[in-house]
Amino acid sequence: MASAPVTESGLSPTASASDAGTPAERAAASIAMRLQHDLRRLKEIQSIQRKIETKRELLPAYADWVAGLLEGGRNAGVGVAEDVLPTIMVWLIDTGDYARALKLADHVVAYDVPLPSRYERSAPALIVEEIADAAIRAQTAKQAFPLEVLEHVEELTADADMHDQVRAKLQKAIGTELARTAEDLDPTKPEFVVAAVRALAPLREAVRLHDRVGVAGQIKRLEKVITKRAESAAPDATPDTAGSTGS
Repeated sequence: MASAPVTESGLSPTASASDAGTPAERAAASIAMRLQHDLRRLKEIQSIQRKIETKRELLPAYADWVAGLLEGGRNAGVGVAEDVLPTIMVWLIDTGDYARALKLADHVVAYDVPLPSRYERSAPALIVEEIADAAIRAQTAKQAFPLEVLEHVEELTADADMHDQVRAKLQKAIGTELARTAEDLDPTKPEFVVAAVRALAPLREAVRLHDRVGVAGQIKRLEKVITKRAESAAPDATPDTAGSTGS
């Protein structure tokens, strides 16, 4: 049997029933109790913004534990089904720490780590929806969202089964970010057309997956500008007869 991962303190974050009462078992019980306490604390907070701020305050206490789970997964080749790791993954997304969140997401998907029952979704679906929702909120507020994060999630979950509406959100977010890039370019330049066409692909895929995803306006605007650009770039097909003698 593969050995369990260890934290920086040298303690395994999991222990079998036969290890009850060992330092490892006590460490696991302690972190589980901490999580339950913190979840109850969060449940009592009504403000979403205050919840996010509280999660940001709580996260450092779990850093060593999560590092141990990640290290153990790599060394042993198996995942550890702990409520802590997927919960912290979601908290990192909520607080906008996408780089660290994606490290945990990679682990959760690679080792098929189950989510706590309260999430009521598969891990890939949760990752896609949480990241896509975060991106769409930022984009609605006219703020950029890291395209590399969206593309990482797309690649990570490409083979996962989930509702089309969920995947449509991700395609919408990707297309919207690509459209933002296109809009920053000079529409008279060839690079604009390339960027606009690239943005259209995920936007159209979003519509194919869910026709009420809400990107029809973006698609029409991009198509209109692309068509206008193509027409202005085309040579005048009308022959110049000025000065013709007819002979």
